[in-house]
Amino acid sequence: MHIPDGFLDPKTWGTAWVLGGASIGYAVTKTKERLQERQVPFMGVMAAFIFAAQMINFPIAMGTSGHLLGAVLAAVTLGPWAASIIMTTILALQAFIFLDGGVTALGANILNIAVIGVFTGYGTYLLIQRAWPNRTGTLVGTFVASWVSVVLASAACAVELAISGMAPFNAVFPAMLGWHVLIGIGEAVITTAVVSYLTQVRPDLVHQTAKA
Repeated sequence: MHIPDGFLDPKTWGTAWVLGGASIGYAVTKTKERLQERQVPFMGVMAAFIFAAQMINFPIAMGTSGHLLGAVLAAVTLGPWAASIIMTTILALQAFIFLDGGVTALGANILNIAVIGVFTGYGTYLLIQRAWPNRTGTLVGTFVASWVSVVLASAACAVELAISGMAPFNAVFPAMLGWHVLIGIGEAVITTAVVSYLTQVRPDLVHQTAKA
């Protein structure tokens, strides 16, 4: 899902930079307002954990593999604003140091993963967790939200590639979603396992967790 350089036309990656940059700028402001001092070290720990976890691929099918995205994991533990900053930092490090994702396409990757992935996932999580306000609801919400975040982020990526003329929409959209529907299941399993552990040992670190 990390778009490399040369896959988006200037109009598309330029627009994505504006939208992604504005969103993250606002996220920085909201994080300063809402992040508690005790959460700052955990923000660094979570960023390091997700960065390292993304290095590990899990098999999907037919020789294809996927890796953890981490958007919902960050959002469920630190809130969506801080999660956006975490994901942006990770994407920037990957682009500039590891050449995983293009520099010109960084704005699009931020928009897809740090904005769309984070906020659609967190919104899904809140809807389920508030309707089912106990530990089970938290875990079900985490599972569904993790899957949704991966699928919708990949859908946004497919739209950008199609707009840029890399491939017809009716070819790239089902291809992207087809694989990421499966990758999203892996994302959901891993994220839910981590959140399940946290609800047992440090429930205060999980957003909106109600006591059963």
